[in-house]
Amino acid sequence: MGKSPLTNPADTHDPPVPAVPLGNLLDQRAADHGGRLALSFPGAEVTYAELAARADFFARGLLALDIRPGEAVGILLPNCVDSLAALFGAAKIGALPVPISTRFKSLELDQVIRHSGMRVLFTSPPTAGAPAFPDLLLEAFPHLSGRTGAVPDQGEPCALEHAVLLGGESRAGFTSEDRFREAARRVDPEHALRRQASVRAGDTAVVMYTSGTTASPKGAMISHEAFGCLAAGLTHTRFFLTPEDRVWTMLPLFHIGGIAFALAALYAGCSFHHVGFFSPDTALDLLEAQRCTVVLPGFETVWLPVVDRPDFRERDFSSIRLVMVVGVPERLRDMASRLPNAVHVSCFGMTEASSFLSLNHQSDTLEQRTTTGGHPMPGMECRVVEPDTGRPLPPNTEGELLFRGTNCFDGYFRDPELTAASFDDQGWFHTGDVATIDPDGRVTFVARLKDMLKVGGENVSAAEVEDYLLRHPAVNVAQVVAAPDAYYVEVPAAFVELKPGASVTEEELIAFCVGNIAAYRVPRYVRFVTEWPMSGTKVKKYQLREYIADELRANGITEAPRPQAAHRPSAARLESADPA
Repeated sequence: MGKSPLTNPADTHDPPVPAVPLGNLLDQRAADHGGRLALSFPGAEVTYAELAARADFFARGLLALDIRPGEAVGILLPNCVDSLAALFGAAKIGALPVPISTRFKSLELDQVIRHSGMRVLFTSPPTAGAPAFPDLLLEAFPHLSGRTGAVPDQGEPCALEHAVLLGGESRAGFTSEDRFREAARRVDPEHALRRQASVRAGDTAVVMYTSGTTASPKGAMISHEAFGCLAAGLTHTRFFLTPEDRVWTMLPLFHIGGIAFALAALYAGCSFHHVGFFSPDTALDLLEAQRCTVVLPGFETVWLPVVDRPDFRERDFSSIRLVMVVGVPERLRDMASRLPNAVHVSCFGMTEASSFLSLNHQSDTLEQRTTTGGHPMPGMECRVVEPDTGRPLPPNTEGELLFRGTNCFDGYFRDPELTAASFDDQGWFHTGDVATIDPDGRVTFVARLKDMLKVGGENVSAAEVEDYLLRHPAVNVAQVVAAPDAYYVEVPAAFVELKPGASVTEEELIAFCVGNIAAYRVPRYVRFVTEWPMSGTKVKKYQLREYIADELRANGITEAPRPQAAHRPSAARLESADPA
């Protein structure tokens, strides 16, 4: 039996890794070159010294609120300096920063805040392009302002005590930044230093909530050491970052990619440039004006609108030497042709691998860089096995992807059962993804074993969407699958069985979701059924996927309408090939 290759021979000698916590690394960069630009956002830039000082401000303020080591701290902010300064501040004192998706609505905020047990959360007043976070928080947690109200029963108490409103505004139910600053000033700096000294590289640095196969949220615990190993691998073997590089991205700073890119820039001592609120035209302007060298759009769905701008070819992008983006091979080849003097690479990424599990080498051929996810990162091992038996599979054979190594997360926060079920006794993490590994060790994603969708780069749990649909009084059974989409690759499609005597239209069910769950989770199609294709006691979801794909193909539909668009009610009867 052939054995799957584990790693690229070029990566067998791992680069030096700073076995230090993130806060210590930031302080070291501030000491070495405090005047160098660290972060750049539209309208706001900070040096390494200024970033370190802002992180200290957050650390002391959290100590004033009696935040203990291992306690979660929420970050619900638009892409800005404080998104990272608050993260570093919490990590400095051994607390666990929890970046929260700005796309979440009150229901999803409630789930993450309850599950994490956070007592403190940082947020901000509404800004251009950003939701009204205070309104969403008060909707989910009316107790913050002393009001009472019906709050969804998530089975866990809400521990949230302080929602700190950064900026100059004051609002009932929120702790103003001025009050937070006053409290921070009363903290002895030596106390903060002692807490920072107690943090170890193996401790959890960040908890990243990501969708799973159940309706419950899951928080991946990623250590300081894992982030350090990833940053070292990127700097020394893939991106070859130097202090002169200017790293540019549009990925949000609640996303593992956005955070990992920022930490890699910090490790290398270069500058990190973020577009803030993403708009293709302003992103293009900033990219050219800042003379960025390493461009990390991450996903084709956000990079394509930039390179498709009518004046793209007229701009001066001669500074760009490297672009990292994932997508289908045809689009990757096309996008690479727009910047022929830059090297384009792709990857296989996931939160549980601290972002990059594998990444192309710049020396790979264009074909390898557009059709594979590259070799595993230094310190990481990958293998492909039969899902049912765990038997290792030979190269170029599809099976479940497993991995382990230095960049691997440590488990799921406050969920030991899920953690135990996700790792085998040899420490391999079972991804639930179908992949192949070629004879040279390159990993390529194929599909999902688990009940997940990937909507424009965002993980979507079918169970989470199904759980919300079941809150509608007319819905008896809901099954969500992926429908093909020319823009997002795939989008949610819901198959619904109504309660006896109940009535609801496709348009009404979609409207029920819009504004209440994140837009990328909202079903773009709803089909009503009276019978289900069954295998024993389980619905054959693959038949549902085939049904919606065939219907869309037959009607010439390649791209789903926006959730706010009108939808005509439709119905379908899916015959069961194997009734229960």
